[in-house]
Amino acid sequence: MALEISKLKNIKMLVLDVDGVLTDTRVWFDGTEWRRFYSIRDGVGIKRLMESGYKIAVITGSKAEDIRARVKALGIQYFYEGALDKEPSFLQLQQESGLKPEEMAYVGDDIFDIPMIEAVAFGATVPEAVDEVMEVADYVTRRPGGLGAVREVCDYIYKYGAFASGR
Repeated sequence: MALEISKLKNIKMLVLDVDGVLTDTRVWFDGTEWRRFYSIRDGVGIKRLMESGYKIAVITGSKAEDIRARVKALGIQYFYEGALDKEPSFLQLQQESGLKPEEMAYVGDDIFDIPMIEAVAFGATVPEAVDEVMEVADYVTRRPGGLGAVREVCDYIYKYGAFASGR
């Protein structure tokens, strides 16, 4: 699936799912809590977008300390957890950020993400996503979830989004 650069030109915010997008879907139990692996490259892409004026949001169905710590460490402005039905959080995000779906990109990988992928200007997914998501996404990343997929989308937004240099 080819990247349609025109879908990125008005993007001012990137909204992300966690499990399967910022992680590779695997979790392990350390005896106290469930833990996940995160990509440093994804974090660099997120930070670079924020430094360029873009807003970042995370909407996740999970509630976990490692996710809260990662969001805090990256300085992500908008965070919604425990949201299996993500639409109420997505509506709240629009109110809090002052942005419309036409100014947002979303990356998700499972059926809970479909309404947001369909609502935004640019909806992306990862190669391991469920078939239903693959059918509605505008773009499927080359890199897998948790291993650079978010960085790939960040780099495209950085290059072609609303705050891209040369605009």
